[in-house]
Amino acid sequence: MVAMKSPSLKLAAFATMFTALSFYTSAWPQSSPAKSGSTQALAAPERDGSHDFDFLIGDWKAHVRRLPDRLVGSNTWIEYDGISNHKKILDSNADFEEFDVRNTEKNLRIKAQTLRLYNPETHQWSIYLVDVDKGTLGLPPVVGRFNGNRGEFYDQEDWKGRAVFVRYVWLNISPKSARMEQSFSPDGGKTWEVNWICELSR
Repeated sequence: MVAMKSPSLKLAAFATMFTALSFYTSAWPQSSPAKSGSTQALAAPERDGSHDFDFLIGDWKAHVRRLPDRLVGSNTWIEYDGISNHKKILDSNADFEEFDVRNTEKNLRIKAQTLRLYNPETHQWSIYLVDVDKGTLGLPPVVGRFNGNRGEFYDQEDWKGRAVFVRYVWLNISPKSARMEQSFSPDGGKTWEVNWICELSR
């Protein structure tokens, strides 16, 4: 499902992007080839994660809790309800989400789309926010993979003049429910503040 990131999604330079790349790449354990005598065995092949998001395909009810004031110690959340619908693209592993939630009391609406692409060479997913009304594609994507029943995805961006790491986490996955959280870290990943929680059900 969609998580709303910073209004400014462009980084100042490629160097910043490379910093983010090294951060989320280092988050994944590296394969260590086993030694057999003086001969080093080949590392096990990377896991195929191309179907990791298959659980999302179909239509869901979405309940969202959003923290609009971030990294300032706020505890004031806004809640929304709506839909999160997912479908595969052209019989591929890529999928597209249509997301629409509202807070009727405050007359607020979040309408957005998400594109997820799997790279079979890096065994990682790239997740892009798409704004079809404005005709924009959110860059950089969050990039990562699943480890068992938990998926983690990272990028780096600007939030009100501060460079922050952004993390998406998918967890509590079942045929009838799933949970996605977005967090910001202002200190290079030492601490995280959750600012978006979406619970899906059907």
